[in-house]
Amino acid sequence: MIICCGEALIDMVPETLASGESSYVPRSGGAVFNTAVAMGRLGIECALVSGISNDLFGEQLVQGLEHSNVATDHLIRSDLPTTLAFVKLVNGHASYAFYDENTAGRMLTRADAVTLPKECHALYFGGISLATLPCQEFYLETLAQNSEGRVVMIDPNIRPAFIADEMQYRAVLTDAFERVDIVKVSDEDLDWIDQSDATLEEKARALLGRGPSVVIITRGGDGALIYLKGSDAPVTVAAQKVTVADTVGAGDSFNAGFLANLEDNDLLTPEKIANLCAEQAREAAQFAASVAAITVTRQGANPPWRDELTA
Repeated sequence: MIICCGEALIDMVPETLASGESSYVPRSGGAVFNTAVAMGRLGIECALVSGISNDLFGEQLVQGLEHSNVATDHLIRSDLPTTLAFVKLVNGHASYAFYDENTAGRMLTRADAVTLPKECHALYFGGISLATLPCQEFYLETLAQNSEGRVVMIDPNIRPAFIADEMQYRAVLTDAFERVDIVKVSDEDLDWIDQSDATLEEKARALLGRGPSVVIITRGGDGALIYLKGSDAPVTVAAQKVTVADTVGAGDSFNAGFLANLEDNDLLTPEKIANLCAEQAREAAQFAASVAAITVTRQGANPPWRDELTA
């Protein structure tokens, strides 16, 4: 089982009504929620650890997980409200305004940290959950208690406007990178993490030096680069050419596809990830790109089911 740890929220997505008026439609989302849903739809045994409200939006999130075959046993339910993210789309690219004060997801504390079941052999962390207190401490403690002997992947999915204390958040990421096996960042994320004048490759190799065995850099339509510890040249994977509806959930779908392919090929152990070869990394990234390519042809975060990839 792969367990995803992080936010589940409601994306308020703009939509034009038949009358021509603009409105917002509530769609289930959140970076880590999207990754869990994508994995479940790919047939990977998966669960989500997150704070979920008992309100109507929380029920919508739970139903979305169950519909996509994601286990809900480890959700932490409360009567606090659900986080809302209002989405602005410009030429298909999304920006967000978050309403997250005193919500079920944000108010998890270190004391809520969970011990995960033995059948869990890989963990995924990321999103805004790592950027805000007190839930940041919950996820860091969950990582500390459960990372030993398991593959850990992180995608910080950095939202600069959401970071209240940049210095503290950078320290959090430094600590997290030391504990994980796989880091996925966009080129924009990496430039925020490393604001030096170094090249993209130099920044990627510096990130490898912090602890992970694999660093993946996604570059939108320019595809992905994968840097492996001990390898001189990056693995390059082209993005698939499709008509883009919007980019909501694209990176999350990529992450799910990457982990799903590693699972398919029995590679999700710390030892195998530490010795991942270029061809194994390329196959995983190509599969991930194919999952993301279908997602971006649809409005909102709506990742494909496994049979859609072979249709």
